[in-house]
Amino acid sequence: MGTGTVRATAADEAAGRLREQRGWYFYDWACSVYSTSVLTVFLGPYLTSVAKAAADADGYVHPLGVPVRAGSFFAYAVSLSVIVAVLVMPLVGAAADRTGRKKPLLGAAAYTGAAATTGMFFLGGERYLLGGVLLVVANAAQSVAMMLYNSYLPQIAAPKERDAVSSRGWAFGYAAGSLVLVVNLVLYLAHDSFGLSESMAVRVCLASAGLWWGGFALIPLARLRDRPAAAPEDGGGSAAPAERAPAGAAGLRQLAATFRDMRRHPLTLAFLLAYLVYNDGIQTVISQASVYGSEELGLGQSTLIAAVLLVQVLAVAGALGMGRLARRYGAKRTVLGSLVAWTLTLGAGYFLPAGAPVGFFGLAAAIGLVLGGSQALSRSLFSHLVPPGKEAEYFSAYEVSDRGMSWLGPLLFGLTYQLTGSYRDAILSLVAFFVLGFLLLARVPVRRAIGEAGNAAPERI
Repeated sequence: MGTGTVRATAADEAAGRLREQRGWYFYDWACSVYSTSVLTVFLGPYLTSVAKAAADADGYVHPLGVPVRAGSFFAYAVSLSVIVAVLVMPLVGAAADRTGRKKPLLGAAAYTGAAATTGMFFLGGERYLLGGVLLVVANAAQSVAMMLYNSYLPQIAAPKERDAVSSRGWAFGYAAGSLVLVVNLVLYLAHDSFGLSESMAVRVCLASAGLWWGGFALIPLARLRDRPAAAPEDGGGSAAPAERAPAGAAGLRQLAATFRDMRRHPLTLAFLLAYLVYNDGIQTVISQASVYGSEELGLGQSTLIAAVLLVQVLAVAGALGMGRLARRYGAKRTVLGSLVAWTLTLGAGYFLPAGAPVGFFGLAAAIGLVLGGSQALSRSLFSHLVPPGKEAEYFSAYEVSDRGMSWLGPLLFGLTYQLTGSYRDAILSLVAFFVLGFLLLARVPVRRAIGEAGNAAPERI
């Protein structure tokens, strides 16, 4: 093969990768609207109001005959969706790697979630049970789809490109979330001007997120491509789950097999442990910041929603900015720096005066600037540590760590408040996750871990 032919082939491969990368970004653009508008802002309060409308005189609803306090229904539905996702993700991930048919599985998960979200338009009256079912389906489908989406990263980006590609993906997602949230808030706050009731405005916002998700998912599904399945590794590769086993048991069995396989790559497992710890802190800050703002600082709902929007907007700049820092200093050092920033942010949050929204907006700005980059660079770092041919399977374990294991932080937050009666002490207790995560990540020799996983390391990591 001549030099010119080699160059032409390399150029074609680079152009093909760029086309896939541009399509890949649009899946985050498509699905992040669900996380922002549906899960974070609108669905929780609305579904709770629907459940309360259906409750008996004692304030209970009875799904499948089980008494559940109406105010707890949304939280229980979210918890159930996480359990379903944890059971399904390992099976889908192993099937994607084994068959090489990742794109049809991504499409099935994406459109299942989008259809369930669009169906939330029908949550009128007392249809709380329909809302719970749609939430479980949408949330579990989104987790499965994100696992498959993340697993494309090592296939569509060369090692030196991954920090930038991952950061752009997160930036696209936060940009879409910000854009649609602004439109939804205008519709919700001015619903009378549009001739809509408050309930109808919320239902339109929920359904529009599903339509957005399904519409823009067409772009990545058109540009991403399947790849032939890699030959299984010798000596202890993950076993396929028993075909006749119940789905839940098979999912747990496959997940256990994946973690057994990870024991052959202990440095990959060490990174995943560090990520599990500090990501638990990140997820707890995200979920409890509004509680801190309302209960400890006495801020109103409009202030809290504005803070959520500020986080979304600044997370775009944060993801892109930290991607540039990673090119200069390496992804590991940049993530370690972000953990220091998280620690300082929580320390500053402890001293915020009550009734002062400016300070809370400053806290939200700091969170936004480190949030997207922390997540984007963690994803790209992990992509280097995945053995070739096991991308979806290993990213199922990563996603389980992201979504299914983030329970210790809320538990510590709740226990600290219960023991001290202070949300300030509770928010400060989360510093432990970032300090421990920093120490665990600092001990991982990432370059050696990449080599032991069978991958080539970029110049800066």
